[in-house]
Parts: sequence; C-alpha cells; structure tokens
Amino acid sequence: VAVINPRQARDFAKATGRLAKTDRVDAAMLAAFAKAIRPQARPLKDEQTRSLDEMVSRRRQLIANRVQETLRLDTAGTKPMQKSLKAHIAWLDKRIAEIDADLSRRLRASDVWRAKDDLLRGIPGVGAVTTVTLLAKCPELGTLNRREIAALAGVAPLANDSGKHHGKRFVWGGRADVRAVLYMATISAMRCNPGMKVFATRLRQAGKPPKVVIVACMRKLLTIMNAMVKNSEPWAPKSA
Repeated sequence: VAVINPRQARDFAKATGRLAKTDRVDAAMLAAFAKAIRPQARPLKDEQTRSLDEMVSRRRQLIANRVQETLRLDTAGTKPMQKSLKAHIAWLDKRIAEIDADLSRRLRASDVWRAKDDLLRGIPGVGAVTTVTLLAKCPELGTLNRREIAALAGVAPLANDSGKHHGKRFVWGGRADVRAVLYMATISAMRCNPGMKVFATRLRQAGKPPKVVIVACMRKLLTIMNAMVKNSEPWAPKSA
C-alpha cells in the first residue's frame, strides 16, 4: 500500500479546482492523485512491529499524564488533593516501569532487533528510549539513503528561494515522535559524544544560531545511525 499525508491529497484536490468535499469527490481525487503522483508503495508493519509501536505510544501517553499530574501537585492546596495526585503519580510510575521492562524484553527476544539495539546503543548519547522508538516508529532506518531518512524524520532543511531572494531554511513535517527522541539524544550527544561535540562547536564558531546547530547535529546523528544499521557496523568514533 501507499500511505500518504492527507494534506497532500487535499492540496491536490484544491490544485485541480475541486473545492467540494464528499466521499465520492474524495474517492475520485485519491484515484487521480495515485495516477498522477505514483506515491511509493511500502510494506505494512508486521505484527511484532505494530505491537512495539503501540507500546511506545502508550509509554508516551503515560509520561504525558505524569507530567500533568506533577504540575497539578505543585498547585494543590489541600492534603486530600495532594494524596490523590501522589497516589496517581505512583501508579503511573509503576505502569511506565512495567512498559519499559516489556519493551526491553521484546527487543532482546528478537535477533534482528537485538542486533540493531546493540549497534545504536553503542553511540554515546543514545539510550534505550531512543533505540526502541526508532525501531518502532521508523522501521525504514537502514533501508534509505541519508537524504531520505532525514526527510522522513523531518530534519532536512527545506529551501525557500525565489529569483534573487534566498529565504531562511526551515525543517517541517516528518515524524514527530522520531524527531522528539532524536532531539533529546542529540542534546546528550553534544555533551558526551566527542565527535558530535566537535561538530557542534565548529557550527557555533561559524556563527550558526543555536537551533540551527541542534538540527544539524540531529541530522548528523540520524545519518550515522542509518549508516550503522545499513552496514551492520558498530560505532567507530574516528569514522563518525
């Protein structure tokens, strides 16, 4: 099947002048879009990957709930309210720990996942949450080239030029879940990964804004991980 962003299909319909939206119009526009654009077909995730994906999503939901409850605890003025919030936070902590253990068990039970996990965990700054999220949310890791994987994660700068005008480059789109964990791993790698630290320092000395430095490091880290998985090569500081 070819899974596309709904925005693409809707923008295609508007470009053809079809502003109405009904089931019949949508079906016709999807058929016309497929015929004109020929989006790339990709295999569906297998059952194990779908299950891993759901568990990773559930973990993020529980963490978001814990953050909300912790913020409520800071403003709770009565002891009964504080007691209720603390009990719920403790319950959330337990559920998150159980999911972490389950995710770790799933990764180690699969020969393919275990090999990829070992490769990625060898990179300074990359931890368990990053690897399990990439394996669940970005199964294409190791099958695409560096430009494709960067675009898929939404860390590829997009040009904004017209004639003599050269606008600022922005990153946009891509998979938000992958980008979120990649951001945290990059922040860590910029502190404890010698190669990434040197790369970030060079960009800062060149006058690049802080956000540009972080995004560039995110793309570099993702490119390294993609190459390592593709070639089944362990982390090598000098080559990186």
